[in-house]
Amino acid sequence: MSHDSHTLAAMFDRLHGDHVAVFEAARPLLKEAAALAEAAISTLSAGGKLLLCGNGGSAADSQHIATEMTVRFEKTRRGLPAIALTTDTSALTAAGNDFGFEHVFSRQVEALGRKGDLLIGITTSGNSPNVISALRVARELGLVTACLAGHGGGQVARENLADHILTAPGASTARAQEVHIFLGHLVCAAVDAAFAG
Repeated sequence: MSHDSHTLAAMFDRLHGDHVAVFEAARPLLKEAAALAEAAISTLSAGGKLLLCGNGGSAADSQHIATEMTVRFEKTRRGLPAIALTTDTSALTAAGNDFGFEHVFSRQVEALGRKGDLLIGITTSGNSPNVISALRVARELGLVTACLAGHGGGQVARENLADHILTAPGASTARAQEVHIFLGHLVCAAVDAAFAG
């Protein structure tokens, strides 16, 4: 094994340890994840839909979770309505140009959201203005709101901007994203159990 391989192995061992430690620290989130899963099941059972949004890696997580709903997670069941608000470049660029980047998601929530739907915002900082704006508009319209956050929850947690706030522990954005996709998969597993019977 080369010197570089030893260095990488040591770094990866440390990162693996960080990952395991964060997931152990995240165990208390399982109860809130169950509450979010119940909200998602209730929304979908009543004919509502899920809306998801986030920036960067969290945009990818929004699309990932939405796809698990519309196409398939681990079980074959009917497709369920979920929309990632991060995918329509025309809507994103028009809203960004005409109203500002802060409103790229909230305009879509205003257009697509209905009372009884569920909005899930994802922001590792808890401070993303466009996610916060979407959560505020969703509440005004009577949607159930949820946020996957990190770094102590930021403004979302301080101002209690969502009905369900799940804050990944620690100060690492990468570890928070790993926790977020795990929480998303928990919700998907619960939805599978509810709708694949």
